[in-house]
Parts: sequence; C-alpha cells; structure tokens
Amino acid sequence: MKRTALFLFFYLLILLPLPAKVIKVLAIGNSFSQDAVEQYLYELAAAQGDSLIIGNAYIGGCSIDRHYDNLLTGKSDYEYRKVVAGVRSNKKKVELRNIIRDEQWDVISLQQASHFSGIPATYANLAQFKRLVKSYTTNLHVRFVWHMTWAYAEDFQSKNFAAYDNSQHKMYAAIVSTMQQVLPAVGLESVIPSGTAIQLARYRLGDVLNRDGFHLSYTLGRYTAACTWCEFLTGRIVDGNPYHPDAISEEEAHVCQEEAHEACFMQRQNRYLSF
Repeated sequence: MKRTALFLFFYLLILLPLPAKVIKVLAIGNSFSQDAVEQYLYELAAAQGDSLIIGNAYIGGCSIDRHYDNLLTGKSDYEYRKVVAGVRSNKKKVELRNIIRDEQWDVISLQQASHFSGIPATYANLAQFKRLVKSYTTNLHVRFVWHMTWAYAEDFQSKNFAAYDNSQHKMYAAIVSTMQQVLPAVGLESVIPSGTAIQLARYRLGDVLNRDGFHLSYTLGRYTAACTWCEFLTGRIVDGNPYHPDAISEEEAHVCQEEAHEACFMQRQNRYLSF
C-alpha cells in the first residue's frame, strides 16, 4: 500500500506543471543582444506563465574590451533598454555600473562582438571583465552565462567576414572552437546557444534569418533567438509555446521552436554542429 501511494505521489509530481517563475536577466551586449532579447522573449515567457524583467546594456558593435574599459572608467556610453511587465523603456547615456546595480539580476549574460566571436585572442580581458561586473552586482547568487552569437549569412560581403574566409560554416566552427577554448578557463560553463539555433533553423527554412547579412531578420531570426533564450532561462521546453507574432505562421513558429529546443538540448550535452 505504501509503495503504491509513493508511486502515485511521484507520478503526480511529474504531471504537475512547473511553478511560475520571475526571472531578472541582464544582457551586456550590443545589437546581437538587441536581436535576441528585446522582442518576443517577454511574450514567449508570459505565454507559459513566467515573468521576465529584461535588461539590455546596449552599444552597437561593442566588444569585450570596450565593455571592460567602459566599466573601469565609468563612461556613460550605454543605452539601457528594459522590459518590465511587457512595457519597454530606453534610457540613454547610462553607466554600466548603474545598469548592473539597477536590479538584483538573477542572470547576467556576456558576449563578444560578432566579428571577434571566433578569434580567441580578442577574449584576453574576459576574465577581468567578468570579475569587475560581479563586484557591482547586488545578488550574491547571480548566474553568469555566455550568449553564443551566430555566423553571418553565406552571401554576406564584409571585411569582418573575410577573417572566416567568407564562409558561414567556418565562422560557426570558429565560434564553437573559441568558446570551448576560452569559456571554461573563466568559469562560464552555461551557454545560451543562439548561434546553434539559428544554424539549425537555416537548414530547414533556408539562409533567410538575417536582414542585412549579420543582424537577425525582424521575424524568423529574432523569434528563433528569443525561443532559445526562453527555454534556457525558464527551463521549460519552448516547442509548443502558443505565442508567435502575426508575421510568423504557425508552421514557421513550430520550426523555430523545434530548432531552439534542439539547440538547448545539444548544449546541455555540450554538443555542437559539425560539418
């Protein structure tokens, strides 16, 4: 009898939905974090019963070195984009230290400028930058994570792409290799695999997820990245989430959600795509 009751108890635990979460997340990034977190992410989380407070410390094209220098010197170079209860705000000329202190962030993501993302030598100041950011946090249990950016569209023309022989596959492989080489040494073991999700979605939807060769498209690209962040942050499988913007069909949304989930599943196993 006791064994039957215990089985029923654990069976009910499995069936019960996860409790709703309130998560405060800050991205210290650039236009690639803008693409990932400023649209669709709040709505995806809300559709599954969770609430996010989203901050983005934004400077277009900003690298690790520039973020580090800004924090050291107190430069007011940031736009502080924030989403609270679905309402977006934007403050200009803000110091990074003040953005970090604005909330008791649960999660803070760091990332490299996209053109440097597959070049290990450009990460020399990452450890010092992470330590300095942590010194300004107000949540003793804050979790630092890495935002994996994506490779450029195959037909993109830029001197920044030339460093990867103008090859999307080579750029993706260089990003993966650099993360594996650099991140463990600085204690960044959790990765938000936006770059993998975008690459997977390209296989099914075509190389149409960028609007200008490197930034994400306003619809499929940004939605795929947001789905990836939603599953990573909340721990809920995003495949089946009822939210998608009107500009994306249910079939397209399903593909984006599937590939975001696959990317997160691969990441938990520390696996990446190979060519």
